Amino acid sequence: MEGGESFLSCAVNIEWMTPQGSIIRKVNYKTASLRLIRNEFREMFMEISSERNAAIRLALKGINVFKKFMAEGKASIKFQEVGCTLFVSNAPPTNLVSFLRTIFVKMTGDKDQQQTSSKQSMRSKLLSGKAQSFEEISPVTIADIHSAKTKIPKSTLTTPSPPSKKRKAEDMTRGPAPKKLYSPSPLTATSSLNAEQQRVLEACLSGKNIFFTGSAGTGKSFLLKRIVAALPPDVTVPTASTGVAACHVGGTTLHAFAGIGDGSGSLDNLCERAMKIPLVAQKWRKCKHLIIDEISMVDGTFFEKLEAVARHVRKNDKPFGGIQLILCGDFLQLPPVVEKGKTGKRFCFQSPCWDKCIEICFELKEVHRQKDQEFISILNSIRIGRVTKEISDRLLGTARQKIESDGILATILCSHTNDSKTINDTKLKDLHGETKEFISQDSDNATKVLDMQTIAPSKLVLKVGAQVMLLKNINVNAGLVNGARGVVVKFEEGFPVVRFKNKKEYTARTERWYVKNANGTLLCRRQIPLNLAWAFSIHKSQGLTLDCVEMSLSKIFEAGQAYVALSRAQSLDTLRVLDFDSRHVWAEPSVLEFYQKFRRRLQQMEIIPLGRPLADKTNKRGKLREILEKQLLRK
Repeated sequence: MEGGESFLSCAVNIEWMTPQGSIIRKVNYKTASLRLIRNEFREMFMEISSERNAAIRLALKGINVFKKFMAEGKASIKFQEVGCTLFVSNAPPTNLVSFLRTIFVKMTGDKDQQQTSSKQSMRSKLLSGKAQSFEEISPVTIADIHSAKTKIPKSTLTTPSPPSKKRKAEDMTRGPAPKKLYSPSPLTATSSLNAEQQRVLEACLSGKNIFFTGSAGTGKSFLLKRIVAALPPDVTVPTASTGVAACHVGGTTLHAFAGIGDGSGSLDNLCERAMKIPLVAQKWRKCKHLIIDEISMVDGTFFEKLEAVARHVRKNDKPFGGIQLILCGDFLQLPPVVEKGKTGKRFCFQSPCWDKCIEICFELKEVHRQKDQEFISILNSIRIGRVTKEISDRLLGTARQKIESDGILATILCSHTNDSKTINDTKLKDLHGETKEFISQDSDNATKVLDMQTIAPSKLVLKVGAQVMLLKNINVNAGLVNGARGVVVKFEEGFPVVRFKNKKEYTARTERWYVKNANGTLLCRRQIPLNLAWAFSIHKSQGLTLDCVEMSLSKIFEAGQAYVALSRAQSLDTLRVLDFDSRHVWAEPSVLEFYQKFRRRLQQMEIIPLGRPLADKTNKRGKLREILEKQLLRK
């Protein structure tokens, strides 16, 4: 489904009602086209059309827009003069926001024109001699926006608030309310995508099966959210290999969606299990766009079984049963967790169905998290397991750096989750003063699911002096972003006041996190957007940008773990590495070889240049890695 500023493709229900509230006519379209047009008198109309029915035109006069659930692709427009209400659903949220914004801007900017037109009598219009004609409304210009801002009406395009008693219940089960229509929205700010991200988005909207990758901090998760917002919600399933990653994209875990558990057992049994549960089979058949974030942590054998189950349940022999696949991740970061001694295809790309499923590959190259080119270069080398003496000396030199300031200590990144929990509990206990507890407000019977899928804790215990980390983007311009480090300085009205490293103070009030459970219901957690930050685990730090971080890499036990830890740091100046050893940095040879072939494929597609091809093949692991490293480092 596509759309633009004056065009929208979605599902539509239209109801005409008497003043007493009785429905006198009803029209339902599973797929309809909404178009904003003008007639020969410059009056604005909305045209609703479908393939089999005549177009319906409704004058855009005296309307009310209910836009609370735009983020879910839903809205309703009440045409008061004709007693008609139009219900929109399954609209790509990006396009819906743009469409409603166009209505607001054009109607507000044309206020004088509308008043003049309304004074014309029907008789004068009939006698005007003008032939009836309709044309599409022109795109919104900067001048239109400025004009609308100076004429913001008090009653037009209002969003009625639900009664106070119902509001809390609705907020816990529905998504967040989008911003005002005339405000710049992140869903419509296409300028925030760079050229390479825009290219990926366009490929997704064209229906291609794609895989896009990139080093840490290249905006993969940001782009994925934009892709989710550009697709029709009812047939799009955003998933991720981990619960926290799924929360970031507003979806569910891949395992919860698939309905086949951990994938153990024979393929026949898994297919039978998916078919036996009606809700699981229905989800598979309804899905048209399957998004998987952190694909690098999905076991290759599970991916292969998933593809076969999709074909079986959907009764479609095309790869993944004809579902569009949008995969995102970096295989040079954390690998899948597999049982010791288990053999088989560890990574997805080792599965024979990978090449059948993926049509186009992309690599994001522009790093947004770090600005220092020296640090970016070091991270690019460590990502592929290459450590020179210069890199080792530079990182060891950070051990002498004083990165603490204003009572804010460095967060210690730990390779094991239990270590970080022990450090936080001990440090909090050592603080004097009153303890404050903050218990999350969760959707009914959903605490266990929300614990697994959100980074916000169900129980947060704080004291004055507690080292904390911000868990949400509150004010990007003020530096109050996800991962910002601070210290609790006091409590006001029961809420913690935090002073951050940039000396900004912020009173942390409850925020909301939304995740989807297995049946697609939206679950909500309300909690203070903070967590204790004396220590944090490397696994849970994925996606965070830390501005004051210390790490010991002596207990690294996975390929890519050292890279993930180091790449959380914003710069070399805000990083302290206590015991760096090049033996703790390595990359899987199979992954290095995949990326070498991957880049060669990109070269053939004329997307990015590539150095000379692999000239020597050897079974010696060390030599193979050395050859592949040189290939991947050469730009």
